[in-house]
Amino acid sequence: MSVDPTQALLPGRMGLLVRLQAQPGQRAALLDVLNRYTDGLAEEPGTEVFIVHLDPDDADIVWLYEIFRDENAQAEHRAAEGFATLMTEMPDLLASPPGVLRMDPLRVSMQQDVLNEDWAL
Repeated sequence: MSVDPTQALLPGRMGLLVRLQAQPGQRAALLDVLNRYTDGLAEEPGTEVFIVHLDPDDADIVWLYEIFRDENAQAEHRAAEGFATLMTEMPDLLASPPGVLRMDPLRVSMQQDVLNEDWAL
């Protein structure tokens, strides 16, 4: 039985697409740092979406997609203790500065089944 996807308009949100290039052979260490950061995102209620992506074509690249409730939430994200820790642990693992692309999300559609999967955390 299929369920209609959850859909929402995202007025006023801001998004970031971030490209992280790990030092050769350091992607696993970078992912460890990012996973620990992600585990603490409950402290940042304005960070509404944080997705870590693996690049299928480059073993040293990690992509992040983030959505913040608004500009203030993004500022709170940068001021959070977890972000400060991330910024002290991550730089030595990177081969170059992060590439950041600002986006303004408009709409999201998410299959409800994704939230019901056995592997969901």
